[in-house]
Amino acid sequence: MRRGTRLAVDVGKARIGVARCDPHGMLATPLETVQRDGGGATDLARILALAEEFEAIEVVVGLPLNLRGERTPSTDDAVRFAERLAARASAAPQGPAVRLVDERLSTVSAQGQLRQAGKNTKNSRSVIDQAAAVVILQHALDVERARGEAPGRAVEAATGPEEETRS
Repeated sequence: MRRGTRLAVDVGKARIGVARCDPHGMLATPLETVQRDGGGATDLARILALAEEFEAIEVVVGLPLNLRGERTPSTDDAVRFAERLAARASAAPQGPAVRLVDERLSTVSAQGQLRQAGKNTKNSRSVIDQAAAVVILQHALDVERARGEAPGRAVEAATGPEEETRS
């Protein structure tokens, strides 16, 4: 298991749930919810500021595939977000790596956990976003611990408009 704090993000249309783990990669915990910025300037900057604050070695971005493992419009949005994040991270001296990890049912799982804890999920959207990020990160940590290798796939920074359509 690699040593170092990781962040995970659950990219949504309006909000981005963020979670982090301890430096030993044992336990994921909720961190905050970032408002989504259509232009991608403030949301990316905030996530990179959190990565710097917690000295994260990587940011795990949830890849929302459908139940058959196929891409959806949300998948494409998450990939573009991850590519933009990777581009900004690579420009920083100690920028974190960015990885895409399958996140099927993370939001459903998070909603179920909150419901079991007696929380009203309808009034707790930002909490659900953070809880979904926790599910994504904990899964990634568990996979890495079991396999001995980083989960998902590394994201390369998008280099131009043609790169965004290729993913």
